[in-house]
Amino acid sequence: MTAPVVEATGLAKRYRIGARVNRYPTVRDAVANTAARWLRGRRATGEREEFWALRDVSFTIGHGEVTGIIGRNGAGKSTLLKILSRITRPTSGRAVLRGRVGSLLEVGTGFHPELTGRENTFLNGAILGMTRAEIARKLDEIVAFAEVDEFLDTPVKHYSSGMYLRLAFAVAAHLEPEILLVDEVLAVGDAAFQRKCLGKMGDVARAGRTVLLVSHNLDAILRLCPHSLLIDGGRLAAFSDSKTVVARYLLGDGTKPGPDRWVEFPPPPAGRPLTVAQFVSARYTSENASTGGHAYSGGPLRVTMRIVAGADVSIPSLAITIRSQTGFVLVNADVITDGLAVPLQVGLNEVDLRIDAVHLTPGLYLVDLWLGDAAGVAIDWRQPAFYLEVVPETAATLGRLARRDTLVPCTFRVSAPVLVSDE
Repeated sequence: MTAPVVEATGLAKRYRIGARVNRYPTVRDAVANTAARWLRGRRATGEREEFWALRDVSFTIGHGEVTGIIGRNGAGKSTLLKILSRITRPTSGRAVLRGRVGSLLEVGTGFHPELTGRENTFLNGAILGMTRAEIARKLDEIVAFAEVDEFLDTPVKHYSSGMYLRLAFAVAAHLEPEILLVDEVLAVGDAAFQRKCLGKMGDVARAGRTVLLVSHNLDAILRLCPHSLLIDGGRLAAFSDSKTVVARYLLGDGTKPGPDRWVEFPPPPAGRPLTVAQFVSARYTSENASTGGHAYSGGPLRVTMRIVAGADVSIPSLAITIRSQTGFVLVNADVITDGLAVPLQVGLNEVDLRIDAVHLTPGLYLVDLWLGDAAGVAIDWRQPAFYLEVVPETAATLGRLARRDTLVPCTFRVSAPVLVSDE
C-alpha cells in the first residue's frame, strides 16, 4: 500500500498572547516589561494568556490529490500550512510530507524594492527553492504570465501594487514541486489576472502534483478541489467532498431538513423585546410523491413559514432567496415585486409562499428567509435558514436534464442542417 504524501497526526499549536521572546534581555527590557504588566493589571510573574491556534488536527492526503482548506478568519488555516511547510513548529503532534515541498504562503516575500523585476525574479525564485538555471529557463514564461515585460528592468519600487503581486505570483506559480502548499494567492491582481491564476492552479492540479489550497474563493475550491478540509476554531470540523464541506461552512450550525420537517429558529436574545415580527420556524415541500416531497428541477416549491408578530401589522416585503453554495443569488421570490403585503395578526401566523417552477439543476442550495419594510430595511432575516437539496424528478428524466456543471437549466431547440456548399 502506498504511503500518503501528506500525513498529519494530532497537530496542535499554542501561542502565548502578548508574550515576547528576548534572546538577550536587558535591564531596560525588564523595567519596561514590569511596567507594562502593571499597567495591564497582570501579575509580575509574567503569566500570559494561552491561545490554541490548532488542536488535534489529523488527516492524510494521497499522491496527486488536490485538497482545499476553508474556514473563517482566524480558524487556523494559515497556521496549519506554516506547520506543514516547516516554518512553524507544532506544540504537539507531527506532520510527515513525502516529496519536495513548494510553499506559496505570502506572495512577494523576498522582493527588494531597489532591485529590478528581473533581479527580484532570480532572488525570489532562489528563496522559493529554484536553481538559477531553472529560473533562467522559465524567465520568459514568468514575465509573459505576469505581463510586466516592458518594466522587467525597472526597480520594483516603481511598480504598481498590481504589477508587484502579478510578478510575485508568476514566480511562485512556476515552481515544480511534488507538494504545493498555497495560501490565499488567488486574490492577487484584477479580475482578468485572477482568472489566469485559476487557470494556472488548474494546470498544476492536472499535472498530478499534490496540492493543499487555502482560499476564501469558494468557487475556486469547488472548481479545483475534489475534497476539502474545514477548520473551525483550530479543530478539523469536516473532511469530505468539497460540495459537502462548503455547504457546511456556509451554513455554520444550520441544518438540511427533509421535506415537511420543521426547522426551528433560535429566539431573540433574552431581554430584547419583539418589536414587529420574526420567523419562528419553516418547512418546505414540492408536493410531489415521486420525489418524496424533495424539490426537483423544473418543479414547484412551497415554503411554509411560522412568524410571530407583536401586534397587527402589514409586512411589505416577505421573500425566499435561493443561493448557490458560493453565495450567488439564483432565485429571489419577494411579494414586494408584485406590490403585495402580508397582513399578520398579533401572535403566531403561518404563511405559505409557493414558487411555481424551480429551474435549478440537482444539487445543494442555500435558502434565506426575509422580512422587511417598504424601504428595504430588515425586520428579520435568516441567512441561511436551511439548505435545500434539488433532486431529479425520476430516473427516466435523467438523460433530459441540463448538465450538472451549470446552475440554471435551459430549454433549447436545434434546427435541421442546411447544406451551404458541397465542396
